[in-house]
Amino acid sequence: MTQAVTLRGITWNHSRGLTPLVATAQRLSDEHPHLSIDWRVRSLRDFGDFPIERLVDDFDLLIIDHPFAGYAAAHDVLIPLDQHLPADLLADLAAHSVGRSYESYLAGGHLWALPVDAATPVAGWRADLLARAGDGVPETWDDLLALARRGLVAVACAPVDALMNLYLLSLALGEEPFTREGRVVSQATGVAALERLRELVSLAGPENIDRNPIRTWEAIARGSTVAYCPFAYGYSNYGRRDYTEHPLTFGPLVTLGGRRLRSTLGGTGLAISSRCRELESALAYVAYTGSRACQMGLYTVSSGQPGHRAAWEDEGLNHLCGGFFRDTLSTLDEAYLRPRYAGYIPFQDHAGDVVRDYLRDGGDAAATVESVNALYRASVADA
Repeated sequence: MTQAVTLRGITWNHSRGLTPLVATAQRLSDEHPHLSIDWRVRSLRDFGDFPIERLVDDFDLLIIDHPFAGYAAAHDVLIPLDQHLPADLLADLAAHSVGRSYESYLAGGHLWALPVDAATPVAGWRADLLARAGDGVPETWDDLLALARRGLVAVACAPVDALMNLYLLSLALGEEPFTREGRVVSQATGVAALERLRELVSLAGPENIDRNPIRTWEAIARGSTVAYCPFAYGYSNYGRRDYTEHPLTFGPLVTLGGRRLRSTLGGTGLAISSRCRELESALAYVAYTGSRACQMGLYTVSSGQPGHRAAWEDEGLNHLCGGFFRDTLSTLDEAYLRPRYAGYIPFQDHAGDVVRDYLRDGGDAAATVESVNALYRASVADA
């Protein structure tokens, strides 16, 4: 008689994060009745910055943010999947990556998670509310500010999102973050980016401070006034008519100075704890969930946002979510990839607070840039 196996998993608290994992776990259990997987949730902020080393003793399967790959490469916390999973599965995922999603989980010569979910900040809006206000979808930064002056714009400004917005504006102003030794961004570019962001947030209103992407999309989908968000991590759920009464439309970012904004790649990866005692069963689940067939089928149908490019290009799956995948794919392909060195996550956690505080309170933009750069230098030294 086959011995019963129970795996424990941890993900983040949203339908996109939980429902497809529960569905895939149940399907694998249907085929292998001895196997069960118990998925638990944590907050979106904990997903982004809670130390991974404090989870691996309690959970076999982890949904992680890709900057954790650098820590995994330097510490014994995750299983290197490239040493265990079929080569044809990995080759298919690498060849059909959404943007740099597959690459994002590579560090130290190994793959630490499968890119089962792909995301980046995209624009989203309520077409009915824009029409009622007599406005169209903004094309440029100036159009965006004009819309914000009318009280029609929401901006995700929770700490990590505030930092991602700094990256976005720095890129738009012609400087890629982390390319100069000892600093995230130069004083001139950082100050210009922060001042532009604060103008936008001030026009949008204080209620935007500390809003994460989920709360931002909920505010637009469930409200009656705010109609547009210029950049927040995309959730295809809000384009689905079976998910919200007022589905949103999603599309590309506005331009600044004739240059299309580039956002910062997100998404999630499915990893296995190095403490997992049922490695064969865990590998079977990871391989199944990351497979093309599952990604294009049960995973996406069950409220998931897949990491396999074929799903993003599929006409039927696009029909489910109002064309979300088709209309935002180019934004993901152009997305900036964050650093993944071992000390990046603590830097992101603290630097996000610094940027959010400036956007909320104002003050010295130059001092804010220097604080961010100082945190970066300290995080590299600690790593």
